[in-house]
Amino acid sequence: MKKEKTSKYMQLQLELQPYLEIMMKAADAIMVKDVSRYPILVIHQQQIELGVPVVVKEIKNTKWSIHASTLEEFAMKQVISAEKIEDFQGVYKDPDQFLCLFVISELGANFIFIPRSVNAN
Repeated sequence: MKKEKTSKYMQLQLELQPYLEIMMKAADAIMVKDVSRYPILVIHQQQIELGVPVVVKEIKNTKWSIHASTLEEFAMKQVISAEKIEDFQGVYKDPDQFLCLFVISELGANFIFIPRSVNAN
């Protein structure tokens, strides 16, 4: 099972590679404009009401749509409960080194962090 998850994680990273730069710019804009210290990129394949569209799969003819959001929006819309905010902040990786993704797929919904640099370990 772990091998399958690792394989799907690697596949997702490959599929998102063409959008890495635009995802980094969206996360940076959220932080630079003091919108949030916790940008979250929502990666999905269906219609959702969360975040601001960055990549729309129907327009870009891709498998995934990408929306830019924040911890604050996730809390406001109760995607993350108020009791879990501190826990989330505790595990949130350095946004200068990693992008926080909330991936909604056939496997469910999961938070994952991917390195900003393809050469990062």
